Amino acid sequence: MNGFLGEFLGTLVLIVLGTGTGAAVNLNKSYAKNQQWLFITIAWGMAVTFGVYVAGQLGSDGHLNPAVTLAFASFGLFSWSHVVPYLLGQFLGAFLGAVLVIIHYYPHFKETKNNEGNSVGIFATGPAVSDTIFNFLSEVIATFFFIFTLLNLGDFTQGLKPLIVGLLIMVIGQALGATTGFALNPARDFSPRLAYYLLPVPNKGNANFGYAWIPIMGPIIGGLLATWLQVMIN
Repeated sequence: MNGFLGEFLGTLVLIVLGTGTGAAVNLNKSYAKNQQWLFITIAWGMAVTFGVYVAGQLGSDGHLNPAVTLAFASFGLFSWSHVVPYLLGQFLGAFLGAVLVIIHYYPHFKETKNNEGNSVGIFATGPAVSDTIFNFLSEVIATFFFIFTLLNLGDFTQGLKPLIVGLLIMVIGQALGATTGFALNPARDFSPRLAYYLLPVPNKGNANFGYAWIPIMGPIIGGLLATWLQVMIN
């Protein structure tokens, strides 16, 4: 139960703070409208930091990411018996986090038409240049370096290590994230995308589910490759 609760509330914090940043920089009449990529990557990094702190304090391993959970379990670094509660916590926490952002920014959605920034990009990722193969590879590569580094941090819920994880997210976003928006995390992308699609968001655009498999499968493959390499080295 602690694993589910930690992953649920940690992911909730992560999505509210991270996706809230997406709303702030895109929606009309927001004080943060049109802030740049550096602002966004710093905010997402700190969102992950605080999510990991919350999750760790509540008794989970602070994965907050199905790509981490599945990769660790696949190579014996995490018990399969905990996988389903972790995944449920991650996807449900991400969905509720997106719901709260929609409520928080509801008047701003009403003030913003689709062609003015009210798009699924507030909640989910999309390619800067649409190319299926290279978009997929971008997610694989970015997640590979994220999870490979994560594996070499040890217990990343302790001390200042969540801050290091946040800085890692930030630098990956700045170095590798500008191609696809660096999902790195299937739950972070799919659940908010689904919330945007299902809920009565004023003036909303297309949820672009045709692209949604890439930020699901790319991070999973990248995570598996990184964990395989770590296990082989050790």
